[in-house]
Parts: sequence; structure tokens; C-alpha cells
Amino acid sequence: MADLLNLDQLKAKAEQIVKQLTGNKDLIAAFTKDPAALLKQLGINIPQEQINKLIELVKEKLGDQTTKSILDKIKSFFKK
Repeated sequence: MADLLNLDQLKAKAEQIVKQLTGNKDLIAAFTKDPAALLKQLGINIPQEQINKLIELVKEKLGDQTTKSILDKIKSFFKK
């Protein structure tokens, strides 16, 4: 069994996963449908008790990226 990760390690792992998901609609759909199964499919091996925290971190980061993308689009619209 894998060792427990500290918060910084979990955040780094979440960032890695977000990079894999970004721009890939199929992976994002799979993550939305069953996040734990997708993490296993991606070869993410962390203790079971930390899976939910990692999923939460990934969702936060994906949400931040979506918000940033929307804000960038709005800014570019007003620059025209």
C-alpha cells in the first residue's frame, strides 16, 4: 500500500492530474462520471483514505481553470 501523502504532495498530484485532464473532453467526462475509477485508470496510486481529498483538489483546480478561461474570454471581448 502507498504511504500517506502530505498536503503539498496531494496538491502536486492534483496539478499533475489537471494537466492530463485539461483539453481532453473524454477524460473530463470520465472524471465527472467516476473520479476514483479514472484516477485508478491513470495509474494514480495513493492510499484509499486520501482519494476523496485528491478528487476535491482536482475539482477545485479544474473549477479555477474554467473560471480563469471564462474571465479571459470576457476580457478579450471588451478589448475588441
